[in-house]
Amino acid sequence: MTAHAPVSPASGRRMTGASVGIPPRQLEFRQPADQARHAFFNGNALASSLFVVMSGIFPPGERFFMESVRHFREGINDPKLRAEISGFMGQEALHGREHERLNAFFAERGIDVAMPERMIRISLGLLEKLPARQQLACTTFMEHFTALLAEQWLTDDRFQQTSDPEMLKLWYWHALEELEHKAVAYDVLDQVHGTHAERLLAGPLVVAALAPGIVFSWAWLVAKDSQRLNWREHRRGLRELFGRGGFISSILPKMPDFIRADFHPAQHDTRVLEKMWREKLFGQQGELLQEFRNREALSAA
Repeated sequence: MTAHAPVSPASGRRMTGASVGIPPRQLEFRQPADQARHAFFNGNALASSLFVVMSGIFPPGERFFMESVRHFREGINDPKLRAEISGFMGQEALHGREHERLNAFFAERGIDVAMPERMIRISLGLLEKLPARQQLACTTFMEHFTALLAEQWLTDDRFQQTSDPEMLKLWYWHALEELEHKAVAYDVLDQVHGTHAERLLAGPLVVAALAPGIVFSWAWLVAKDSQRLNWREHRRGLRELFGRGGFISSILPKMPDFIRADFHPAQHDTRVLEKMWREKLFGQQGELLQEFRNREALSAA
């Protein structure tokens, strides 16, 4: 059976992800073949290796997000939410594809990005044994983290000023779209009567399942790097990530918002930030217009 786009009752027009503000943008990033980009975050191998781990876990992670939402999609009657789900699925699929390309770029340079991919599949395999609604609650927890991570990518001046400009293009695009669809999985959970208890359980389940593999993969990559014995640089990298005002430490204080009974992702309003970056990346003089493959089709939608 062919799935049809939901129709807006008010206008009679078919609603798509693009028409509800979650456009699946087809971008194609090409990393220059003659440059060995690894220590792309402030020239630090340890900090950069964590971003390699993130890139490694995104493709299987995005698939988990998509499947946890897909399980409930046919039971959603609200046309706007169904269109948002379509946009969410499209964006996540494209994120996974571009990170697979980036991971291939890393692999060509001898970086064992297959390790975090293997570890995350094992970790997600544990979560896949949970009831479907609990899996969806786990997705909402991870989407909360990735939305905060995305906001950090788009606002952290030090990250932007010290990172490789070509590599930043992919992270900026990914970050913007994470903010655009940050509430979709949560709204689906709400529609299928997800409970506060399931959300409370999601955090410990995700951390218990994923954290060991992430830490192991990160340590593995650092141990295999030519800078593995450069302890001064390792200390600098840890400060950049977890020190006062660090990239990750700036996110962690906002994570407990998720456990509030009245939590909703939209309460943390990022619309102004999203609008600014949409113009910066995809406006008339947008930085990613050269990589943007389906601009005209989305504009028509």
